[in-house]
Amino acid sequence: MLNLIIRNTPKHILAASVALLMTSSAAFAVDLSTLEVITPTLLAPPMVMEHNQAAKGDAKLVKFEMVIEEKLIEIDEDGTKVWAMTYEGTVPGPMMVVHVGDYVELRLINPESNSLEHNIDFHAATGALGGGGLTHVSPGEEVTLRFKADKAGVFVYHCAPGGTMIPWHVVSGMNGAIMVLPREGLTDKAGAALTYDKAYYIGEQDFYIPKDEEGEYKEFESPSEGYEEMIEVMNTLTPTHEVFNGAVGALTGDNAMTAKVGESVLFIHSQANRDTRPHLIGGHGEYVWERGSFDDDPATNQETWLIAGGSAGAAFYTFKQPGVYAYVNHNLIEAVLKGATGHVVVDGDWNNDLMEQVSAPAEIKK
Repeated sequence: MLNLIIRNTPKHILAASVALLMTSSAAFAVDLSTLEVITPTLLAPPMVMEHNQAAKGDAKLVKFEMVIEEKLIEIDEDGTKVWAMTYEGTVPGPMMVVHVGDYVELRLINPESNSLEHNIDFHAATGALGGGGLTHVSPGEEVTLRFKADKAGVFVYHCAPGGTMIPWHVVSGMNGAIMVLPREGLTDKAGAALTYDKAYYIGEQDFYIPKDEEGEYKEFESPSEGYEEMIEVMNTLTPTHEVFNGAVGALTGDNAMTAKVGESVLFIHSQANRDTRPHLIGGHGEYVWERGSFDDDPATNQETWLIAGGSAGAAFYTFKQPGVYAYVNHNLIEAVLKGATGHVVVDGDWNNDLMEQVSAPAEIKK
């Protein structure tokens, strides 16, 4: 019943109702004047903003700013293009990092150059549709939202303007993730610290691109021009592309992730719409928070793990051998035929005790 009410209530009325509740005499007053304020610099994925793994000092007010950008992007080697709806110009949007108890404050800007209304729904937040009910901005508007990060884990954020606009904006790239670390940092089941040398953010994206009569992918002059045909493809529930970080090859070649033998890497993986199953070919998920909750003990020694649609998870691995590792969605059809493949290039000395080619390929001996 609630969903029916929400679906049939104009968005501006919903937002006004929530705002009224927040400013009513029954609302709790919050004084954050004593908190230290920090303003981190967000980075384009797969990079993750600079952060402390264990919190230093008391809770902080962490202020972010994101500009919404509607842009035409190329998503495969054939030059297929799609109108992406983005936070900060990237698919996925940047990874935010805070600690439990911190306050997240986001200034969300929708420039006049855009054509559509947007908002943001944080799965990490409590109330008001994850902030979606308080952040609707038309072109030329901005809004500021604050919420307390009271649950540890990695969580999706995405645009959710209402109705069919929700899935259309999400599959057009308008999603990202936030990591809320425990104040003491990550730990194993026994409570021992798990410290990573690097963190990478992989945002898996499903695209649904219409084709013309000749079977070629179509290109549109604006986001709205392609809306109806894109909805038709979306209704098949079969993506034309399944990619990491916005495009086929976005995490291979010169764009590959890197590490060294002996380094521990935290791989953070999100999919805002469909289930996926990451796998590191040649390595393992030594510690895995499959459903994203850092309050739960990590699973250990996983070969493949599931990230449920609309969620994010994390996997921790210490590299033991050099070489090129493939990080894939282990639906291998989606990895190989639709693009969900990335690479990790690892430097270091080879350990024959772990693996050795005893003899090279040669003719069969008679």
